[in-house]
Amino acid sequence: MTAKTIFILNGPNLNLLGAREPEIYGRDTLADIEAACAAAAKASGFEIDFRQSNTEGTLVDWVQEADTKAAGLIINPGAYTHTSIALLDALTAATIAKIELHLSNIHAREEFRKHSVTASAADGVIMGFGAAGYILALDALKSLLEKRSA
Repeated sequence: MTAKTIFILNGPNLNLLGAREPEIYGRDTLADIEAACAAAAKASGFEIDFRQSNTEGTLVDWVQEADTKAAGLIINPGAYTHTSIALLDALTAATIAKIELHLSNIHAREEFRKHSVTASAADGVIMGFGAAGYILALDALKSLLEKRSA
């Protein structure tokens, strides 16, 4: 991987996008989102490494890998947003630029979804824009990387 690679990590149940609660998460599949991200990243001079796992430990491993191989990280932790101290610790240890992303506005959801355990380790959080949030996150990450290199 090059220094211009962006890791985009997706947590539990995001493999079900397009079928799972489309009224909340939209009709785009994860493959649709990956294709849009690849095109947007290429236009900005980046490559993406796009992954999804339902397993917390795998996501932790990938965050650690991103810290050594990527220029930046976008993560949609899914339900681990609200529960994973292990993911928080991995994100906190990572020194690369990081954006937390959510398809829905977690503050407009059930009470237990309104708190993000992991957000404090991110440089910024984007939520509530559906699949378009991924492109917004790429733009935000590009801006963060430009500021860091200036």
